[in-house]
Amino acid sequence: MGVFDSVPGAVREGELITHFGNPFVEQRRLAAGEALAPLTDRALIEVAGEDRLSWLDSITSQAVAGLVAGASTELLVLDPQGRVEHAAGAFEDGASTWLIADAGDADGLATWLQRMVFRSRVAVTRHPDAALVGFFGGGAAEARLAAAAPHGVPVIWRDPWSRVQPGGHQYAQVTAHPGETYTWSIAVVADGFDVSGPFAGALAAEALRIAAWRPRWSHEVDERAIPHEADWIRSAVHLSKGCYRGQETVAKVHNLGHPPRRLAALQLDGSDAVLPAPGSPVLAGDAEVGTITSAALHHEDGPIALAILSRRAPVGDLVVRADGIDIAAAQQVIVPADAGATADVPRLTRLSRRPTAQDPRSTG
Repeated sequence: MGVFDSVPGAVREGELITHFGNPFVEQRRLAAGEALAPLTDRALIEVAGEDRLSWLDSITSQAVAGLVAGASTELLVLDPQGRVEHAAGAFEDGASTWLIADAGDADGLATWLQRMVFRSRVAVTRHPDAALVGFFGGGAAEARLAAAAPHGVPVIWRDPWSRVQPGGHQYAQVTAHPGETYTWSIAVVADGFDVSGPFAGALAAEALRIAAWRPRWSHEVDERAIPHEADWIRSAVHLSKGCYRGQETVAKVHNLGHPPRRLAALQLDGSDAVLPAPGSPVLAGDAEVGTITSAALHHEDGPIALAILSRRAPVGDLVVRADGIDIAAAQQVIVPADAGATADVPRLTRLSRRPTAQDPRSTG
């Protein structure tokens, strides 16, 4: 039996726990740091071995060679054209690096990592039975975790989305980014974990993620996605580290600007009580200019969504078509159409750049 199989009141869609009876109340409790969210749609991969950090640094978008015990970060695996293949949160405990990925991506990521080991002193292990729980830090939920594990929870990943990470860059041109209060964390809990409430389901967690403009592999990534389009350089890409697969596209799009698509936040008209599914078309007049990637009912903002739009999509109000109904959508630009063109950071070097004494984390 899994850790969360006996949680009372859980409403499920397959393996996913969607809610516990009242998603709006669950959202409030989750945002206040009071509730825990069972994450049956996440998975755990362990990377062990003395070369693990330098190896991960050389094959992913993030600078992790100097990651210290207790530190969290986020990384992407890109294809040679710079498109996102895999994404994971990373936590270093001093002996292993733990990767937390969306369940649909975990097998592919683990398989790819295993193929990349070659002669490196690295071991990649998938932990399919691991139980993960999400929460917002600093509240009663975190205290419950500590009380349930008197010797400490060994793996707690702190989502870096709340601020621009070293080496990253934010394209969203806003004074106060909604991600600044997104103190999301994920803990790995052991068998026997106390499953008493309060709990929150996936509907609550997703609504808070969407409100924070936080991209996710299972929703915002398709076969064309590059990190610039979702403002993912903010947390998962180090712009001045050394060579890795896909870096040339990262440098080109960042230096020259104009990613082919851009992420936008939509405030939806809720009068028809229809929430668009991922993939629903977004229209400007009669022209289709994008698709919904994520949508939710927020406890304060009502129906909200994230959408991937064409770079040439207008920045004004749009329409979302769902179940044959046209829904008015007020747009807030997250990634500008010219993202990168006026970036106030040093221009990236080409792939021939070598490590320097000033940037000891770089690899060539």
